[in-house]
Amino acid sequence: METIRTDILIIGMGGAAQMAALNAFDADPKLKILIVTKALKGKGGCSRMVQGGFNVVLNPGDSHQKHLADTLKGGRFINNQDLAKLLVEQATATIKEMETRYGCFFDRNPDGTIHQKPFAGQSFDRTVHKGDLTGIEIISRTTEQVMKRDIPVLEEHRALDLLTDTSGRQVTGAVLLDIRRGRFLKVEAAATLVATGGGPTHYRFFAPGPEKSLDGLAMLYRAGVRMVDMEMLQFHPTGLIVPGSVVAGSLLEEGLRGAGAHLLNVEGERYMKRYDPQKMERATRDVVSRSSFLEMIGGRGFAHGGVHIVAAHLGAEFVEKNFPGMCARCRLFGYDLARKPVPVSPTAHYLMGGAVIDSDGRASLERLFVAGEDSGGVHGANRLGGNGIADSCVFGRQAGKGIVKYLKQAGRRVPETAPGMAEERMAAYTAPFSRTNGDHPYPLRDELRELNWNKVGVARNGSDLQSAIDRIEAIGAQAHRLHLKGGAAYNMAWNNTIDFLNMIDVSRLVARSALLREETRGAHFRTDFPDQDDENGLYNLFVQRGDDGMPVYEKKPVRLKYLKPSDLKA
Repeated sequence: METIRTDILIIGMGGAAQMAALNAFDADPKLKILIVTKALKGKGGCSRMVQGGFNVVLNPGDSHQKHLADTLKGGRFINNQDLAKLLVEQATATIKEMETRYGCFFDRNPDGTIHQKPFAGQSFDRTVHKGDLTGIEIISRTTEQVMKRDIPVLEEHRALDLLTDTSGRQVTGAVLLDIRRGRFLKVEAAATLVATGGGPTHYRFFAPGPEKSLDGLAMLYRAGVRMVDMEMLQFHPTGLIVPGSVVAGSLLEEGLRGAGAHLLNVEGERYMKRYDPQKMERATRDVVSRSSFLEMIGGRGFAHGGVHIVAAHLGAEFVEKNFPGMCARCRLFGYDLARKPVPVSPTAHYLMGGAVIDSDGRASLERLFVAGEDSGGVHGANRLGGNGIADSCVFGRQAGKGIVKYLKQAGRRVPETAPGMAEERMAAYTAPFSRTNGDHPYPLRDELRELNWNKVGVARNGSDLQSAIDRIEAIGAQAHRLHLKGGAAYNMAWNNTIDFLNMIDVSRLVARSALLREETRGAHFRTDFPDQDDENGLYNLFVQRGDDGMPVYEKKPVRLKYLKPSDLKA
């Protein structure tokens, strides 16, 4: 197994990873940095797919206090308030650096100031954007800056597992798979950043690209990293329904509803008036997703299984000018967003839970940093639209600076990896090729997706969650008997099997965490506990992998450091 040594290993190449790489390089160009991505440079991940925009305080009429209040209210007050405060305050400096240092250019008002549009859950129009293709602008420009600095990138390489020293308390790098050649590599690093993006593709409908498969979250859990609030999985209200297509579930972003698009059931009713008569379609994602799902299971959905979003009343010219990306995507599948109703369904979109981090992105293991959707705590029980790419860029920037600061103190010496650890992981991943018979991964993966959708999805209850947990464990046992054929190079069945194994680990965490939270809060909706219980529910649920491989939980009260629920009820 080839071994590569570097100062900083960055796993992922989205907004968090690239902002970390750029900030680390600019802080100390002498450091050796290595980026690893499953995709090609600038062509994969969720940051590139961001349509809506980046929430940031720029207008004198807005304030960080207002943005913090919106973020905590949206997160139902189980956010880590220090991290949420850091997000809203550093977003302002981050967006200015992205324009002036990295060349990102966002839409303008006639007077030349940056245009900011309305988004659900916001008390002020603070969402900076580039039409409805904001992520492409951000990732295109930051990728250019990574290339300009000659930061090396291993394309089409995937991280399989984190490596540690013999104590298990220091991360020493990771085992990688070169997808093109089917070869394993061991990367040893003085500091490792996990920023793969979450990507809940373990549901029937999902918004992330199909290459996303919860890799980072699964690796973190298997390494024994302390994690938080894994029950909090967000469903975006408007995923495209495209029968039989891999893009089913891809988003029609929130700005469309912010601009005045309506949601209709089969009876032609704007049903949001029954669920949130004040905000209607501009309610937060958890409320709109839940409302749509209740309409669907209540028999008021369409034959295609979802509801309709309608923007024609806004005027075709307005829709095509302001939402060109979505109009083009709809046309690919025979839908005319500017003139006719489009079928949509809630779609698995984002995990608010993840690794516990501090303000520099440091996780619970030494020499390990986490940023973006692989981390938890910032968003609480529900992420506001526009706070996701802000989180990635802000905390990627924080992690990049934090890693350099850490290495100045800890030094650049790479601790020794536990003997045989990398080889043991290689043997485990190649085992399916040595079996003469066994299960095939795709039927089991599809079963897992349906199981999660029906029992660990938008609406949950105790009996469904318990049966889902039992079946997830059974599927996990079957997954250790999988059989694969062919060579190792570019074997997509093998890579999909690795994806599937990661989905099982995260499904286990989500389902077990959801069973323990006996209330409804944000994205977590329990039909058997339909009310938010602030007397007993203001806690975070921490989890780590136990010695037997199963999750071990700890419940701790939320620290209401800056704002509490009663502060925002007036």
